[in-house]
Amino acid sequence: MTPLIAVVSGPRARLFACFLRLGTQQAGPLQLHTGASLAAKNYYEVLVLGGGSGGITMAARMKRRVGADNVAIIEPSERHFYQPIWTLVGAGAKQLSSSGRPTSSVIPSGVEWIKARVVELNPDKNCIHTDNGKEISYKYLIIALGIQLDYEKIKGLPEGFAHPKIGSNYSVKTVEKTWKALQDFKEGNAIFTFPNTPVKCAGAPQKIMYLSEAYFRKTGKRSKANIIFNTSLGTIFGVKKYADALKEIIQERNLTVNYKQNLIEVRADKQEAVFENLDKPGETQVVSYEMLHVTPPMSSPDVLKTSPVADAAGWVDVDKETLQHKKYPNVFGIGDCTNLPTSKTAAAVAAQSGILDRTISLIMKNQTPRKKYDGYTSCPLVTGYNRVILAEFDYNGQPLETFPFDQSKERLTMYLMKANMMPFLYWNMMLRGYWGGPAFLRKLFHLGMS
Repeated sequence: MTPLIAVVSGPRARLFACFLRLGTQQAGPLQLHTGASLAAKNYYEVLVLGGGSGGITMAARMKRRVGADNVAIIEPSERHFYQPIWTLVGAGAKQLSSSGRPTSSVIPSGVEWIKARVVELNPDKNCIHTDNGKEISYKYLIIALGIQLDYEKIKGLPEGFAHPKIGSNYSVKTVEKTWKALQDFKEGNAIFTFPNTPVKCAGAPQKIMYLSEAYFRKTGKRSKANIIFNTSLGTIFGVKKYADALKEIIQERNLTVNYKQNLIEVRADKQEAVFENLDKPGETQVVSYEMLHVTPPMSSPDVLKTSPVADAAGWVDVDKETLQHKKYPNVFGIGDCTNLPTSKTAAAVAAQSGILDRTISLIMKNQTPRKKYDGYTSCPLVTGYNRVILAEFDYNGQPLETFPFDQSKERLTMYLMKANMMPFLYWNMMLRGYWGGPAFLRKLFHLGMS
């Protein structure tokens, strides 16, 4: 752990080094089980919609509040994935197999797993309907349905992924295609896109660009690669401190960034991508590619768009401090499916889970929620195979950093944390309801500095 000690010294460094060593250990799958499907009921005190990071985490926390028999999760998928690691899978630094486990292994023991899809929410009657015709009622509802990938909104996709030279780190079906396209690159344009919609992990579209540039350098292909980041946004990153650091990297590595460019069509048979200029609607440009990484348009899940719990844009309409629904007091939201005005990341879900746990516990006692979510989110901006800028910030776009050093600097220690420690925390602490984000570490480090 010498690199870490070189950065910081004293008790704080030893504590963090301990966490890093813990993160590099091989963690086995959670030895958990579900209730028998034959015992499924039609009423639960707490019903959780979605078995992703937010759903599993909240089910674990609610189990401790009301008992496993009184909690159920509705989730159709057989496998659960730690998606933040897909950035490294797409760059060949991690195996896809390391990112997934059977859903049955992460459902908290005794909690009912209802293997179905939600097709209707009826909060006025405190019930939901599933695709297998079941009506399930609840006392408290937690909505954790994530975000929907809309590849089909780009003409030529998803069928275009059947062709070579194109991939996407956002889907288990296409992330390995990114690595194949990277390996097969010979000469020409390597294009990376960012859509004109909200997305999860907004840093990921450019992380794979930096990793690709590093791979091209390592394999002697850099001089033959014209690396282009076409983003629908007007800035490289929403927080100035980190944006300034990224702009320096972009300049140093001779990367081309084009703003207000939205991918609207892929002609995979011709290796052409069509972009619309958002500043001049209707104006398009056709660009040939040797490699294309697509970040798809995203939206709220269809089942939520027309639901009474959604706002005008289709997202679950919750109070940004308590995560309680603005209209239905026994309904709560967490993660990507909500309209919380912060970046949609797993780190945000971790922080939200601690707040939501306390919110629900007080409401169950007919008390007013006191703990407030400040919008904390984190984006480990991978800038190479051994470097990360750890962006952490709040609702106001102000840095909310954990460690007692400048996190806008590229660091090996932060890469090791991203690649090794964070997956360990996810599988062994967050999904078990014991990780509510780094707030306690932040307090510890800053107390030590005072």
